[in-house]
This record gives sequence, C-alpha cells and structure tokens, in this order.
Amino acid sequence: MVKYSPIESEFASSEEEAAYDAWLKATVEAALASAEPLIPHEDVMRQMSEIIAGHEQKKRRLDRRRA
Repeated sequence: MVKYSPIESEFASSEEEAAYDAWLKATVEAALASAEPLIPHEDVMRQMSEIIAGHEQKKRRLDRRRA
C-alpha cells in the first residue's frame, strides 16, 4: 500500500484509490447497461434549478425567522 500526500491526491492510499476506481467503473457500466429511458440534459438542469431554488427559498425563510 502506498500512502499519498493530501497535496498530491484526494485519496489517502493506493488501496483507497483502487477501491474508488472499481466503484466508479461499476457505476458507469451499470448506467451504460441500464434500460431506463434517457433524460435530456435540459430537463435535468431544469429539475436541478427548481430543487436549488426551493432550498434557497427555505434558507431565506429560516434566515428571516432568525433575524
């Protein structure tokens, strides 16, 4: 096992890096093999914008209550 410096890598060791690589490869392979319908990028971005806006509204309401 090779230990990494936090300046050089986001992983603490070569084992941690190998485990992440294996997880990522399996996740990508599963996504590519999936029979689920594809979602257009524009739809995903719209949904995420709505989620973010909802969280921002909630935070503003909480901030007003604290003031």
